[in-house]
Amino acid sequence: MKPTLIRGKPWVITDAEGRLIDDIDTDQIYHNAYLAVTDPAEMGKYAFSNLAGWEDFPEKVRPGDILFVGENFGAGSSRQHAVDCFLALGIGAIVGKSFGAIYKRNAINSGLPLLELPAIPVKELGDLEQVVVDLETGEIKAPDGRVVARAKPMSEVALEIYRAGGLLQLRPR
Repeated sequence: MKPTLIRGKPWVITDAEGRLIDDIDTDQIYHNAYLAVTDPAEMGKYAFSNLAGWEDFPEKVRPGDILFVGENFGAGSSRQHAVDCFLALGIGAIVGKSFGAIYKRNAINSGLPLLELPAIPVKELGDLEQVVVDLETGEIKAPDGRVVARAKPMSEVALEIYRAGGLLQLRPR
């Protein structure tokens, strides 16, 4: 069974001035120049290749790391590559102010945990080397155990899909 406590480095996706970037669309997450790549394991190296200032993200991130993003993350097309690239990198979870509807559904169905947090504590998260995200309670904790933020926990259905490894792996009851 997949863990519901995700431990990793927080990556706060901000612009050059340190503000969360809103409305990151699927083309910024995964550029259409790489749509011919069909092996999901190869998609990670193209994550954020079209997002100014974040082009080198795949070389820096490590499995289990957690993304913190602005409003309407994953807006735009229903590009599955924009979910699969993060799965290929081993991203543990994405915490955002809000998500594009199609992106959210694709991520849940693929077993990529998403949590909604209306007020992302940008400065505090940027000062931390690691956080622990509890998918069941929504608590985001610093290494010392202090709660940094409380996101909306994943729904029971989303958790069930995540634990199964994706919707297509879910077994009927």
